Amino acid sequence: MGVSISTGELLRVLDATPTHHNIMLVGKHGIGKSQIIEGHFARQGKRVATLFLGQMSDPGDIIGLPFLDEKTGKTDFRPPYWFPEDGKPVVLFLDEINRARPEILQCVMDLTLNKTLAGKRLPEGSQIISAVNEGEEYQLTDLDPALLSRFNVYYFKPTVSEWLLWAAEHKLDNRVISFIEKHPDCLEQDAGMDDNGMEKTPDRRSWQRVAELIAKMETVDKAIEKAIAGIVGVTVALKFSAFLKSSFGVDPKKMLTAFDKNKNLIAKLAVHELAVLNEGMFRAIEIEDKPEAVKKYIGNLELYIKWLRENKHNEALAHWTTLYESETYPKTKVAVLTHSPYIFTNLVDFIKNIQL
Repeated sequence: MGVSISTGELLRVLDATPTHHNIMLVGKHGIGKSQIIEGHFARQGKRVATLFLGQMSDPGDIIGLPFLDEKTGKTDFRPPYWFPEDGKPVVLFLDEINRARPEILQCVMDLTLNKTLAGKRLPEGSQIISAVNEGEEYQLTDLDPALLSRFNVYYFKPTVSEWLLWAAEHKLDNRVISFIEKHPDCLEQDAGMDDNGMEKTPDRRSWQRVAELIAKMETVDKAIEKAIAGIVGVTVALKFSAFLKSSFGVDPKKMLTAFDKNKNLIAKLAVHELAVLNEGMFRAIEIEDKPEAVKKYIGNLELYIKWLRENKHNEALAHWTTLYESETYPKTKVAVLTHSPYIFTNLVDFIKNIQL
């Protein structure tokens, strides 16, 4: 096992890494490698060209097709469709690199070492990033040590909290968010094998599809339960169906908009349920864009912190403190510092008492 990094750490690494360094991300399918890469560089105004090497059957798919240059009488190659002929740098994302044919990998060797392809050099500032599927369930090609040595290699391990925040930002169905919050082990599971070698298991991509499927449905009937089983697998689908028939817990926005009115809802919550509520509050504040709404949320959050202290919910408060000190919710941390000196002061006092 190599160096593991979360989503937040990956984004920092991408920003810090010089463009002449090549990066390789190792991880399971469906965890958002390509989505994060494309989104991160798109926000910076950089073009990302994604090549699925596992789908390429001929070197011409990557280096372009040969033609006879009538002026020189020599064979040249027409640039492939993705090659930047405008001189602007490109982020070349080589997906499924360890599912590529050996002849495709030979083309990649020169590309990763010299940033050239069939004699044509990528524009200055271009960068190469690759993704590798990890696991015995994949049909993979062993990578040449010489090729591997040309990459900075990181094992990409996004946290459940990061996915939940992403899901909230993209407004996925709250029932899916609440379920994963309560059953984080169901977010992704290793693929198994049935008699046909086709046992379905959940991953981050599949939960997005479930959320899209049920988004406009108030209830889920038997046919839709079967549809969900075809997306995340029978075992997890049964657990999800049972969850849908139960309560989803306390809505964090109720607590952040009118704590005094709704505090009776949390009077009998267990520690793990308060921890779920903590994360829901942090996510709600993190994705809120309206300054007035954020200010209101922090005011009610202050009442919640006072309630935790008055009722001696030290474990829940410790969990809240851990979330605050993490790097997952930077906007929430700034909002607390800006709008609630009380929370910050009591946070420091609480940490001191724990250390004593």
